[in-house]
Amino acid sequence: MVYTLPFLLTAICLLAIAYRYYHGWIAAKVLTLNDMRETPAHRLADGTNYHATNKWVLFGHHFAAIAGAGPLIGPVLAAQFGFLPGYLWILIGVILAGSVQDFVILAASIRQDGKSLAEIARGHISPLSGGLATTAILFVIVISLAGLGIAVVNSMSESIWGVFTIGASVPIALGMGYWMHNVRQGSVKGIREATIAGVILLLAAVIFGKEVAATGWGQTLLLSRNGVTLSIAIYGFLASVLPVWLVLCPRDYLSSYMKIGVILILALGIIITNPILKMPMFTAFINGGGPIVPGKVFPFVFITIACGAISGYHSIVSSGTTPKMINKETDARFIAPAAMLMEGFVGLLALIAACALYQGDYFAINTMPEKFATLHLETTELTNLARAVGENLVGRPGGAVSLAVGMAQIFSNIPFLHNLMDYWYHFAIMFEALFILTVIDTGTRIGRFMLQETVGKIYKPFAKTDWLPGTILSSAIIVTLWAYFIWTGSISTIWPMFGVANQLLAVIALCVGTTYIINIGKAKYAWITAMPMTFVAITTLSAGYLNITDNFLPLAQTPGNAFQGYLNATLTLIMMLCVIIILFDAVPRWFRKTRTETVAAEVV
Repeated sequence: MVYTLPFLLTAICLLAIAYRYYHGWIAAKVLTLNDMRETPAHRLADGTNYHATNKWVLFGHHFAAIAGAGPLIGPVLAAQFGFLPGYLWILIGVILAGSVQDFVILAASIRQDGKSLAEIARGHISPLSGGLATTAILFVIVISLAGLGIAVVNSMSESIWGVFTIGASVPIALGMGYWMHNVRQGSVKGIREATIAGVILLLAAVIFGKEVAATGWGQTLLLSRNGVTLSIAIYGFLASVLPVWLVLCPRDYLSSYMKIGVILILALGIIITNPILKMPMFTAFINGGGPIVPGKVFPFVFITIACGAISGYHSIVSSGTTPKMINKETDARFIAPAAMLMEGFVGLLALIAACALYQGDYFAINTMPEKFATLHLETTELTNLARAVGENLVGRPGGAVSLAVGMAQIFSNIPFLHNLMDYWYHFAIMFEALFILTVIDTGTRIGRFMLQETVGKIYKPFAKTDWLPGTILSSAIIVTLWAYFIWTGSISTIWPMFGVANQLLAVIALCVGTTYIINIGKAKYAWITAMPMTFVAITTLSAGYLNITDNFLPLAQTPGNAFQGYLNATLTLIMMLCVIIILFDAVPRWFRKTRTETVAAEVV
């Protein structure tokens, strides 16, 4: 029998060492963070987008903005290959790739007035790379929000408890924002008061949501799949248009308490119960033929786990809302790498929760019955688990249900918490929805920043982020695009494209980060981004090619899926070409830059 505790404690130690020493070294030697430099939040303060924010509040916003479905769903789906591949990649990837990318891009954006990744690429590489990066980023934002949003829709549709709890978080956040900004005017006391009240009210919404669902009034909250889609689209639009201090920042900050709280409870539960890993280290599907993830463990484990190790979407946040709210430069170390390491930890916990299920039970939940019948696996505890949570668990693909069952199983084994598995299961479902929804608001706002930057090159007033007509129109366009994909798509059509696109954007971000490091005269340290860039480029371009040939084009041959299959293939190919062109544009510039500096040094 293999227990989880040694794996968990090893991960905690390595993550702590990486933050203390590796990222401390990057902050001091590579990025040379200096609080004497005035940040954009002070220099360009406008009270709407540029707003100096307490580092704890901003950490909550940043973590909530980057931590969506990826670190929860990706590792659970990757458990198809067994426990060890996912465990190793999350741990190695988050330390050497994901946290470094987020840190470098945040620092670069702070030094350039909070500009987006595309604008940084335009200035440090070329206008061509900037234009291609804009195309890639807008595409990834839309697909990412669709991929993350569909997980919310699937978990909240027909769930009164879920709609009540998540819906209640919005007015609670509005009250917190008004109290902190208008009543207490950003004082520490005001933040403390709003935090205590917000957490109590949110916990009350979670606890009493079950009772509300049983009332006649609660039945009015029963929404269909399309009803939930429309509701989150309206929320995303409002969060993008309203000032950051009013709803987006306080809601993400509030959500982060629930997120981090549940994460710590889950970690504590694993430490106390020390569950057995019932999933083998490697399954029979590492060579392909798996029912959940198409293809072999290499390269598909990397694009499936995605955000838990490295995410291109994070570079959009690190050059979107966060750099516009940094109070001082040294806050960047606490916010970007720490939040990413925390997300990697979340991915590890999700993987452990999924692998604590028996292999047959795991596949029975994540595949349809007819497909499961072909796997020649037997269920072990599935009937008892279904009875304990009060739900049918057979044929519930997508990862969310199996993760909730795994979490509920761990929680219910903690002393004094027995016989509460139905509550823990539904609580875990709500936790997942809340985890994901905070990405919707920030992603939509960043998407409208990008769109305004792009259109502003043609019509200058549009580039002003405080120009209301441009804000409303660009927000509406971004919301309409991602809501359309949710309305018409499914997890099986959106997630494979999201995985590839997200990792390809990470390649672009690491390329831009490498160029930035070289351009500021730190070429000898460029390996910190160039090394992970090379690895992620190889794995993701390989996965993109295989997705087109083995997944999307065969999908296009099935009745009724021709448009979807060809669209996915075309968009994936466009992303791959953008990445390849940017690399061919940037790499020669690196060598020319370093050669010029070497010659200049020799002359001196």
